Amino acid sequence: MRTAEYARKTAETDIKLLLNIDGGGNCNIDCPIGFFNHMLHSFCKHGLFDLSGSLKGDLEVDQHHLIEDTGIVLGAVFAQALGSCAGIYRAGSCLYPMDETLCRAAVDFGGRSFFVCNADLSGVPLVSVGADGKEALFQTDCFEDFWQGFVSTAKCTLHLDTLRGRSDHHKMEALFKAAARAVRDAVSIDERRGNAIPSTKGLIV
Repeated sequence: MRTAEYARKTAETDIKLLLNIDGGGNCNIDCPIGFFNHMLHSFCKHGLFDLSGSLKGDLEVDQHHLIEDTGIVLGAVFAQALGSCAGIYRAGSCLYPMDETLCRAAVDFGGRSFFVCNADLSGVPLVSVGADGKEALFQTDCFEDFWQGFVSTAKCTLHLDTLRGRSDHHKMEALFKAAARAVRDAVSIDERRGNAIPSTKGLIV
């Protein structure tokens, strides 16, 4: 089992995550942001990753710190669990349809952090109703911050594109699912490769 655990505490956030790459898609995270919690569950379900932990942050400021830092911690546990990246496919991609929306994700765990995003979001927050009956928002501009945080510590290259779509909800959800499937393919064990490093350099740094 390729597992890792990481905790990151700052003056703004307190985040703890435990990852099992070779899981069954179980997500058990104490997350105070409803839509973000839904996205993390989708990522686990479609990537077959097991993820647990807790997310706390200064939501009285806004959602940016917590969402970005969660991406940083998630990338860190992936990097730890993958180690040298020996034996994995390394790259993966997915074209994911969701009703009127079509999204694409492509990832390469090649040791270089680079992020390109064309999510085509409106920037208007999503509105929902929390468990307490009060109106809750999701800041859609934090979507890109999450994935930027992820690639910075996962040391991967990630491209996310919305090819067509209308609903911001569908665009973000399809992109999370596409990313999950692409990452799942990339980190899967390539039986033909054995325990070799998937790079002509002989190592991934």
